[in-house]
Amino acid sequence: MVDAITTTATQQVGAQPTASGFSGAAGGDFQTFLTMLTAQLKNQDPLNPMEGTDFAIQLATFAGVEQQALGNKYLEQMAGSGGAGGLGSISGWIGKEARTMAPVWFGDSPLTLDIAPHAMADNVQLITMDGSGNVVAREEIGPGTGQIDWFGRAEDGSKLPDGTYSFTLESWRNGELIDEARAGAYARITEAQLGPEGAKVIFQGGSSAPADQVTALRDPA
Repeated sequence: MVDAITTTATQQVGAQPTASGFSGAAGGDFQTFLTMLTAQLKNQDPLNPMEGTDFAIQLATFAGVEQQALGNKYLEQMAGSGGAGGLGSISGWIGKEARTMAPVWFGDSPLTLDIAPHAMADNVQLITMDGSGNVVAREEIGPGTGQIDWFGRAEDGSKLPDGTYSFTLESWRNGELIDEARAGAYARITEAQLGPEGAKVIFQGGSSAPADQVTALRDPA
């Protein structure tokens, strides 16, 4: 069960994820979003008006962004209560899987990635980087938001070595790059620490992230 954010069913890389997403209106301010959307409708080309599907996408995605913002705020409150109390709050995370943008360990089991490209993309590329930040794989995954299983395959089909990896999404439309963003991955938390910079969690394989950068928690599958 994911504690912070409701997610869609897991899919395999290469299959089209369910539901569409839109990275705009990310401020969580509904009134501002409505003002921007109204201005967009007023200023649209009357010969090429916004399609109903695009309108629905923006409304649905704002709701998703709002939900994520509330979930993130809840996690930040849990992680940010300094001192021993803060560490006590996140000690319950040990053994759970957390969604993070930090590099995560890949071994024999596939990783779950959360995919949220730009809604207007007609081509989405998943970029995989190793622990040194080198690009080791690039693959087309199709537009849409949701979760996918990443099996750690190089472009020649061989399995990538065990190690830590991070992920970036490139959103393209008509051959032009319109957005680039990190993709979150789930990793098991093995330890919680409290240091001068606050609380942080240690993931399987040794990578770490500030506790307030954990955006979702779930029980291991």
